[in-house]
Amino acid sequence: MIPPARGIAASFSSSARKVWMLYYDGFRSMTIGKTLWIIILVKLFIFFVVIKFIFFPNLLKENFDTDAERADHVRQELLRK
Repeated sequence: MIPPARGIAASFSSSARKVWMLYYDGFRSMTIGKTLWIIILVKLFIFFVVIKFIFFPNLLKENFDTDAERADHVRQELLRK
């Protein structure tokens, strides 16, 4: 039971600190896990940054010069469907 002097906010910060320390100690003591996390982060970088530029070019920016022309084209395409 929570002592009345500490309150809910103090209890939450204490629990949050315990959770943080659990993960902090776990990641700090990893050996192979650190290498695996680096591989995961590199793969995510490739997926979300490199592949975005390859497969999703900005066609509106390439085909139209101004924002007004881009907006007009999008409006016409939405109304035509």
